[in-house]
Amino acid sequence: MDGNQNMEELSQDIETKYPLLNYEKQIFTDIFENDALLIMAKGLSYNSIVSNLLWVYKDPGNLVLIINSSDHEEKFFSEKFNLSVLPNLGSEREKAYLEGGIYFVSTRILVVDLLKKRVPVTHITGIIVLRAHTVLESCQEAFVLRLFRQNNKTGFIKAFSNSPISFTFGYHQVEKVMRAVFVKELYLWPRFHGLVIKSLKSRQAEVEEIHVSLTPNMLQIQTCLLDIMNYTVKQLKSINRNLDMQEITTENCITKKFHKILQSQLDCVWHQLSNRTKEYIQDLKVLRTLIVNLIHEDSVSFYWLVSKYRTSEYAQVNSGWILLDSAERLFKVARSRVFNGNEFDPEHCPKWKCLSDLLKVEIPEEVKKKNNGSLNNTKVLILCENNKTCFQLNNVLTMGANRYLFYNAFRRDIQITSVSSKYKNLTEEFPTKSDKDRVKDNKDDSNLDEELDEVKSNYMLTLTQAMEMNKNTTEDSMFEPISQLANLDLTQLENEKPLICIQTFKQNGNHFSLEQTLEALRPEYIILYQSDVSAVRQIELYECKKKPEEPKSKIYFLIHDKTVEEQSYLTSLRREKQAFEMLIQAKSVMVVPSYQDGRTDEYFNLNVEENESAVNTRKAGGQVSSVAPRVIVDMREFRSDLPALLHRRGINIDPVTIAIGDYILTPDICVERKSISDLIGSLNSGRLYTQCTQMCRNYSRPILLIEFDQNKPFNLQGNFVVSTDISGADIQQKLQLLTIHFPRLKLVWSPSPYATAELFYELKEGRKNPNVDEVVALSGENTADDMNYERYNIVVHDFVQKLPGVTSKNISRIMNRGISLDHLITLTQDQLQEIVENKNEAEIIYSVLHVKAKPVDSDKTKPFGKRKLGGKFKSNK
Repeated sequence: MDGNQNMEELSQDIETKYPLLNYEKQIFTDIFENDALLIMAKGLSYNSIVSNLLWVYKDPGNLVLIINSSDHEEKFFSEKFNLSVLPNLGSEREKAYLEGGIYFVSTRILVVDLLKKRVPVTHITGIIVLRAHTVLESCQEAFVLRLFRQNNKTGFIKAFSNSPISFTFGYHQVEKVMRAVFVKELYLWPRFHGLVIKSLKSRQAEVEEIHVSLTPNMLQIQTCLLDIMNYTVKQLKSINRNLDMQEITTENCITKKFHKILQSQLDCVWHQLSNRTKEYIQDLKVLRTLIVNLIHEDSVSFYWLVSKYRTSEYAQVNSGWILLDSAERLFKVARSRVFNGNEFDPEHCPKWKCLSDLLKVEIPEEVKKKNNGSLNNTKVLILCENNKTCFQLNNVLTMGANRYLFYNAFRRDIQITSVSSKYKNLTEEFPTKSDKDRVKDNKDDSNLDEELDEVKSNYMLTLTQAMEMNKNTTEDSMFEPISQLANLDLTQLENEKPLICIQTFKQNGNHFSLEQTLEALRPEYIILYQSDVSAVRQIELYECKKKPEEPKSKIYFLIHDKTVEEQSYLTSLRREKQAFEMLIQAKSVMVVPSYQDGRTDEYFNLNVEENESAVNTRKAGGQVSSVAPRVIVDMREFRSDLPALLHRRGINIDPVTIAIGDYILTPDICVERKSISDLIGSLNSGRLYTQCTQMCRNYSRPILLIEFDQNKPFNLQGNFVVSTDISGADIQQKLQLLTIHFPRLKLVWSPSPYATAELFYELKEGRKNPNVDEVVALSGENTADDMNYERYNIVVHDFVQKLPGVTSKNISRIMNRGISLDHLITLTQDQLQEIVENKNEAEIIYSVLHVKAKPVDSDKTKPFGKRKLGGKFKSNK
């Protein structure tokens, strides 16, 4: 793009290609002119902004890289702009970079390509960072951007995020992210921004809120669950008065982000918590599951779920909430929703009738008034939260509520002895099982959960012919499914019958699915069966971007009034609002250095850590020499944070595929890095023994680095390490055996990757850098000449190394000056002393080879104590 093209001309071109709302135009102008971090409210979406940026830079003369994208984002933008995929081979990727274009690239691959000089860094037009809230200074994204900015001072960096709440976890999180992505500007666009409100008010859909009351039984159960949750939270706080548990409240327990709240509050001190505390935390997760399922699941499914927790096995592992009076009422009322006495007569979900009335009566009558009695060309979109609810609604609409409930009881293996009159005709279709048949089937809960997880995230239905003729038709013939959805011709079908699409807010985690469905289906009616902040805003955007001649959509918002569903929705809005208010406050007092964008060398020169370690200055031969520290890193290690942290410390990285070790610090120091999980697996499989053998044969200073997660306890005790087949004691014993077999092997314990980077820097001080060619040669079948191992029989070398008196210092002398094991035995003690150059070591070796051990006499009762080595051996001569 011509750099002299003014913004007005560019805006006109964009308006014709990808139309933007007024607030989106302002965002695009800001982000195009400046390197910045953009944080938008959920649902407002940065798709349009990124799309226009890609359109502007889509030219072979530019090289734009997009990092940290999800699979769905990569697929969406790649298909939209017909982008090429980077080849797998490094040489082919190098050619692709030179040809220019826009590429989605994984950071692990890009780091290696940058270090190996495959990328023409100076020719990169810019880098776009998606999901910036996941970027930390130790992550690969920050590593990529640091390598880019060190060698390219003109290219742009633009970062995007739509998760403001993520910036509230931790201290100064937004400042850290801005430093990591090398930007000085922060743009905040909440839903309550004046320009956003004005833009979305320009055209609004007709919204009808339908408040649905819970049944009396459901209200009782909700009250019981809230009482138990309140009790659990109070108990949790009472026994942990020294911990900050401000965010752990009953209100937050029912939100979708509860697991993240728990993680941020307790992960760093998890190993210090008592078993009682951990039981309370686990119970809060169970209670949240129950209260959410009360609202979203049918009565049969909820009863089946509750029954799992009324067992003696669960009573032994929970904190005791099932013994409370509220729990007893919960179990009793949950059963009464399904059985009237002993008779199977489950109650229906309140929203089912409301949904049925909308689809059978209200919407058809409204459409007929507009279209002279015809329902053709009518499209209705029903949105819900997850696949289970999609599955439930599809069955309710196609089977009828009664048949679905009976079918659900049958598939969940609930014992039914008698049924009410309205279920009599279903007993033949779904025969109840005897106890004998139930044991024979042996269908466990996990299998059923897997079955439910495999259900689809969307269904397409239409009205039956009978329904079109008579709205009083029985519920069993209300709707019929449409098969072969993938090959469906919507244009042909919508002219024949009305369409009803049931879909989740995010199909399999795809944030673009709702936007794509709205554009493809163009529904006149949208039913929000469950509430979701992001979905509401996406619908607002969809309505605002419609053509003027298109009719307005009508939105039905179904919500249970004065329930945890409503509270959860309001809590989500409140937490997002508070997050933006915190970010606005942080921005108002934020001090951003002028050099933070890294466009000058001042940023890297003033960075204390990098400045201290960038050059290693030492006296050698009366002169001062400057050598940049360098470490050889195995390619597989770029999945971890350590290479990025080493580079941040000013240590240059050479990515090489090596077979011995993970990090080569000096010609003598080789490091094998193991996380706790890797350590356990390697000890069990025996792979670690082989790795240590190779290191000890080829390097004089082999190191086994055991690295802990920085958010986990720094110890080998408790449940942190224990798995089903190994315990903490087993690990320690096996490590002891390892040190006995490999006396030269050093075990180093590190609490985090940050500590490891500091350790490596200290080990590098005053030492030579490793040679890449020599390291690669060692990775082959033969060892290097300078290690003097290729002339030895490896078995003999390992045997001699384990003899008492043989050390890492004298092993080379023995192997070089000795002829064979037979020859070694013939040497006198004086001759051995000449070889090892140490009198005590020679005496020990000679005694081991020539003195036979004699057991202590049983009739002597001398106390155990230290004895001289020669005192308990008898000569063979």
